Amino acid sequence: MTRSILLRALVFGMSASFLVACNQPSGQGAGPGKGAQMPTPEVSVVTAHVQSVPLTRELVGRLAATRTAQVRARVAGIVLERVYTEGTDVKQGQVLFRIDPAQLEAKLKAEEAALAKAEADAVNAALTAKRYQELREKKTISQQDLDTAQAAERTTAAAVKQARANVDGARLDLSYATVRAPIAGRAGRALVTEGALVGQNEATLLTTVEQIDPIYVNFSQSVQELTELQEMAVDAQGAGVSALETKTSVEVQLPGDDAYSKSGTLDFSDLAVDPGTGAVSLRATLPNPHRALLPGMFVTLRLTTGHLDQAALLPQPALARDAQGAYVMVLNAEGKVEQRRVESHGMTRRDWILTGDLAEGDQVIVKGLQKVKPGAMAKVAPAEPPADGEKAG
Repeated sequence: MTRSILLRALVFGMSASFLVACNQPSGQGAGPGKGAQMPTPEVSVVTAHVQSVPLTRELVGRLAATRTAQVRARVAGIVLERVYTEGTDVKQGQVLFRIDPAQLEAKLKAEEAALAKAEADAVNAALTAKRYQELREKKTISQQDLDTAQAAERTTAAAVKQARANVDGARLDLSYATVRAPIAGRAGRALVTEGALVGQNEATLLTTVEQIDPIYVNFSQSVQELTELQEMAVDAQGAGVSALETKTSVEVQLPGDDAYSKSGTLDFSDLAVDPGTGAVSLRATLPNPHRALLPGMFVTLRLTTGHLDQAALLPQPALARDAQGAYVMVLNAEGKVEQRRVESHGMTRRDWILTGDLAEGDQVIVKGLQKVKPGAMAKVAPAEPPADGEKAG
C-alpha cells in the first residue's frame, strides 16, 4: 500500500516538471537580463518651415453702423402712407412716409393772404410818403406829418418781410409732410402705422436709417497691448508714426467659425483710458458690400500687429512644456530623438507660432511623444491612407 502511494507521488512529480519545462518561453532560462529587444517606436512628424509670420491678437468686437439717422415727424398730422419697404436700402432723399398735408396747406394759404395784404399796405404807405414829401416841399404840411408818413412806409415794408418769412415757414412745414430719408442706408422697421397721429407736441420717431457699408467694429485693448502696438508701428515706419497711420490690418471671424472674406483697417483710438476697465476703446472699419455684417453682432476680431522673422508654424500637439519651459521633440537624420527649446508667441487659428532652436526642414514629432525620450531611437510611421471623402494632402 505504501509502495503504491510512493510510486504515484513520483509519477506526479515527474509530470509536473515536464509541464513546466514545456510552458517555459524560448530565450528564457539562458540567464537573467538576456530577454528579447523592444521594437523601435513609430512616430508621426511634420516638417518645420522657418518664415516670417504675422503676429495677431484675437479680441471680441461688436459691429456698429457708420452713420445712423433717426427719422422723426417734424410736423403734426395723421400718417397717410408708409412708402418704403421695411429692411431695404433707401437713397438719400427717398420718400419714406406721407403725413396728411391738408392743415398745412390751409396754413400756407393763410400766410400767403397775409403777405398780399402786407404788400398792399406797403404800396399805399409808400405812395402816401411820396405825396407828403411833395407837399412838404410846397410848405403845405408840417414836418411832423411827413415824418409820420415815412415811418408808416418803413413799418409796412418790415411787415412785408415778416409776412414773407411766415410764408416760407408754412411752405417748409408743408414739405415736412413728405418724410424723406436724411441719409442713404438701410431703413429699419416702421414704428408707426397708417392712421397714427404723429408730431403732436413732440417729434415722433418713425423709423431709423443706418449706413452699414462700410461698417464699424468697436473693441478695446489694455494699455500694455496698445503700447506694444504703437512700438511695432514705430519699428515698421519710424518715430512719430502711430498705429492708425500704419493702417493695422483687421480680420473678422463670424459666429460659427466662418471667416469674413474682406479685411479692414484700424481707424480710431480713444484719447482716454476707461478708469473702470483700464482699457482704451478702438475702432476698425470693414467693407460690407453684401450687407453680411449687421449692427449689434458680436464677432471675433483678429488684429495683425506686426511680423515675426525666423518663426515656424507647428500644430498644437507638437508643443510640450515642463518646469524649464516649452519644447518640441525633433527626429534627426540618424533616427534619434532630440529635445529643442522654443518660445511661443501665440497661435494662429490652428498652429503655434514658435521661435528658438528650430531650423528649416526639422522633422518635428506631433504624434507618439509619449513613446519617446531624448537620445532614444524612433522611426517615422507609415502615412495613413486618407479617410473617405478626404483628399490626400
